[in-house]
Amino acid sequence: MEIIENKETRPLDFIRQIIADDLQTGKHQGTVTRFPPEPNGFLHIGHAKSICLNFGIAEENHGRCNLRFDDTNPSKEDVAYVESIQKDVQWLGFDWGEKVLYASDYFPQLHAYAVELIQIGKAYVCQLLPDEIRQYRGTLTEPGKESPYRNRSVAENLQLFEQMKNGEFEEGTHVLRAKIDMASPNLNMRDPVIYRILKAHHHRTGATWKIYPMYDYTHCLSDMLEGITHSLCTLEFQDHRPLYDWVLDTLNTPCHPRQIEFARLNLTYTVMSKRKLLKMVEGRYVEGWDDPRMLTISGLRRRGYTPASIRNFARTIGIGKSESRIDMGVLENEIRNDLNLRADRRMCVLDPVKVIIDNYPEGLIEEMVGKNHPQDPAMGERMLPFSKELYIERDDFMENPSKKYHRLGPGREVRLRYGYLIQYVSHVTDETTGKITEIHCTYDPETKSGSAPDGRKVKGTIHWVSAEKGLPVTVRLYDRLFKVEDPEADKAVDFLEQLNPMSRVIISGAVAEPSLAALQPGETVQFERQGYFCADPLESKIGRPVLNRTVTLRDSWESKGQL
Repeated sequence: MEIIENKETRPLDFIRQIIADDLQTGKHQGTVTRFPPEPNGFLHIGHAKSICLNFGIAEENHGRCNLRFDDTNPSKEDVAYVESIQKDVQWLGFDWGEKVLYASDYFPQLHAYAVELIQIGKAYVCQLLPDEIRQYRGTLTEPGKESPYRNRSVAENLQLFEQMKNGEFEEGTHVLRAKIDMASPNLNMRDPVIYRILKAHHHRTGATWKIYPMYDYTHCLSDMLEGITHSLCTLEFQDHRPLYDWVLDTLNTPCHPRQIEFARLNLTYTVMSKRKLLKMVEGRYVEGWDDPRMLTISGLRRRGYTPASIRNFARTIGIGKSESRIDMGVLENEIRNDLNLRADRRMCVLDPVKVIIDNYPEGLIEEMVGKNHPQDPAMGERMLPFSKELYIERDDFMENPSKKYHRLGPGREVRLRYGYLIQYVSHVTDETTGKITEIHCTYDPETKSGSAPDGRKVKGTIHWVSAEKGLPVTVRLYDRLFKVEDPEADKAVDFLEQLNPMSRVIISGAVAEPSLAALQPGETVQFERQGYFCADPLESKIGRPVLNRTVTLRDSWESKGQL
């Protein structure tokens, strides 16, 4: 599918300005970035922002962006996550080049650099237990205390580190720490752990390694080994930058990438914490990582979001240095803008009530011509069967209509989309339930074009489906997953208590025009007057569509109020 993007010209953001200046001054001859996900979960919309930034900058400067998995914690990693992340990046329209890279590619070099740090007296093996290391670390207002093992000899540290590598010690009993400054005002510089023992099977290296490097140590050296010019991180890594620079400076590496931090994406009515997303998945509050209510890339894809809409969203919100919360409506508007151009129009009645046209000939089936797109004739037309009995939306009829109600009711005439004008005659009500079961009308056979020859004006136009030829469909009305803008704002309330009970409503009695029988899984259409709907890529079948609502035609959330 062609990706349609907004190519508007705008001033460079601060990251692009830095890169432009570096190229202009000759500091770098090219631009090399990277996207370094951990393979311990599925990517979400926040990761999509980072993907678009890193790959986008590389594309704009005819450079390269590496996809590098930070696979340094085998106890939480899975090949399924590796595969899903690659699929997400490709789906967004980006290319990482000849091969995927892994931090595990560099395990031998990372180990060699750790040995070098020991040899120059800048790293030591510590036998404090994890809780003791935290206690010795100090606080923001008090300096830390030096480990009793800090001044071991180089020879002893080398021997102990080799024993760690060989698996001779148990997990948590020994770590390798950088020797920096326990009185540093930056807690990250107070002799951070750079290697720990993990006796877990690694998805790529198997049981080869018993020790694994920590992220801060791995990240800077991996960047260096790949010749990264600009290492783009979110703001929580700002306090880690001194350690990033310390490792590279201390080892006097031939390449020293520049770490630049930007504000992470925060959206209303959702959470971005991978831990909390996992809690919802494992607790079965959602149906999985690709549940269409989840703002994972796989969930957005299943719901019907397009790569172009997400890329345009990332471009619209831009890159900043301050944390802020973006309204969910911005993302929803981008998918509306994109689907408005590309989605075929169709008619589907979600809450049907039968209309019987009393003066319409028995057994007659007419073919009405419907436009696939009202503004794009090139998208063609389709035929709509019209019969004596139709279905309309229950909300399109009112027994006692107000003056501002322009749909069907006593004394009212309405236009059927692509069909005739019909006039109310009577209706039938179920005595037990009080629900209307039938509405009787007459039609004007001279109004097949939708307009009256005598020039009378009809204000209301409603959609419909032939009762005889309509296709039964399953429709899922998806809405925002949480009922409040910031589910994490009230620390006294578990974020799970803020879940929106109406985030998914399943409709099993909907009826659609018969052309939807040919709808392919993953294909998106606009149900006229209803919204945009995607045939579920996993559950929809030809002839038996299951439709997920991608987004409504307009933002009605504010008018609904909080649930």
